[in-house]
Amino acid sequence: MLKELESTATSAAGILVVSEEDCRRLVGRKAAFDAVEAVFGAMARGDAYNFPVIREAIGHADALYGFKSGFDRAGLVLGLKSGGYWPGNADKGLTNHQSTVFLFDPDTGQLKALVGGNYLTAVRTAASSSVSIAHLARRDARVLGMIGAGHQAQFQLRAAAEQRDFEKVVAWNPHPDMLPRLAAVAEDIGLPFEAVSAEEVGAQADVIITITSAFEPLLMADWIRPGTHLACMGTDTKGKQEVDAGLVAKATVFTDEIAQSIAIGEAQHAIAAGQISETDITPIGAVINGAHPGRSSDDQITLFDGTGVGLQDLAVADVAARAAAGPGATRVTL
Repeated sequence: MLKELESTATSAAGILVVSEEDCRRLVGRKAAFDAVEAVFGAMARGDAYNFPVIREAIGHADALYGFKSGFDRAGLVLGLKSGGYWPGNADKGLTNHQSTVFLFDPDTGQLKALVGGNYLTAVRTAASSSVSIAHLARRDARVLGMIGAGHQAQFQLRAAAEQRDFEKVVAWNPHPDMLPRLAAVAEDIGLPFEAVSAEEVGAQADVIITITSAFEPLLMADWIRPGTHLACMGTDTKGKQEVDAGLVAKATVFTDEIAQSIAIGEAQHAIAAGQISETDITPIGAVINGAHPGRSSDDQITLFDGTGVGLQDLAVADVAARAAAGPGATRVTL
């Protein structure tokens, strides 16, 4: 039976509980960016690693459910995220993505914190693409393109807008009725917004973020201008696909983790078709650490395959837990 306790920051009694509301209050875009950038760098140095992902269709409510976990030896963060995607939740007034992060003491294996994962999943995914924009997009990028207008797209737009001096947002979504919500975000941050075709996104944008649950290409290789940076953030399951495999082959490809990129990420289709090999993909952490130059010319097309790794979740959950562990923190005992 769970018993709630009140404790000070120095108390070791009980398991810290960090609610969704707490996470929203304690973890902003800058904190998420810094945490994700740092853990990508740690991964590239070999100081942090992800464990194999478990992700399954459960045969109920069309849901996908699974676990992502890992250990950051540099930051001493150990844990897992449990959750998945329930496509019918929007009709119930709930977020489709539902998850909880469990943090453990790496010295003892004891559970030390339970952290709400819904907001953190959105903010860490946006941080991931914004890290790629910061390190790979042209400095003179002025038009931001969005493919997708769901819940996470709003986080993506806000985070991306902080990385370059964008002057305009162009967007396309499979369901056009969702675009006004994205337009409202653009208006809130002071950027003109235009709903266009997917092909026109490619024709206008200097940076393109794809954030959908598509299982077929939404952007084709010949639609993309030289010098474009793409952050492909929606493909995290075998069979999913947001861009033409020929576009992946045409681009210089970076990713959060190569193993996931070739198995469940956007690169899976180009790999399967023999259009690229594993050695053609570079971890974004190598660019962050200065071991890889990143973009080599203004005409180069760069593509970040953001598959979503467990260490991202643990990094931002650790930020939330550290910030929450003050006087009045909620703790429970088992």
